[in-house]
Amino acid sequence: QAQLVESGGGAAQAGGNLTLSCAASGFFYIGACMAWFRQAPGKEREVVGTISAQNQRTTYADAVKGRFTISQDRAKNTVYLEMNSLKVEDRGTYYCAAALVGRCPAMITDFRENVVHYWGQGTQVTVSS
Repeated sequence: QAQLVESGGGAAQAGGNLTLSCAASGFFYIGACMAWFRQAPGKEREVVGTISAQNQRTTYADAVKGRFTISQDRAKNTVYLEMNSLKVEDRGTYYCAAALVGRCPAMITDFRENVVHYWGQGTQVTVSS
């Protein structure tokens, strides 16, 4: 049974840092495009960034570029989202996702929710000013 288990959410002040983890199991991890999404209160869910498990290539949404970093530990089938210089607008529920499509699209705007096979349960991130 496929599973994505997130951890690391919590509260931070604006300008602070948080790192989220997503442990994957039950599917062929190397064949996945792993992604982080987030959903702020009252807003639609949006993709934050992707990483191709096969070649570690990453893409980022413009809103987080230069502040967030996605990485992975293939030995642990775990994906990380390091969030630096947090802003109040970064608050929300963060979801890990897996799309069994091989490599991620070259453009993050080409990555759609409808290709996601598995979702994590979500982890809350709160950023105060």
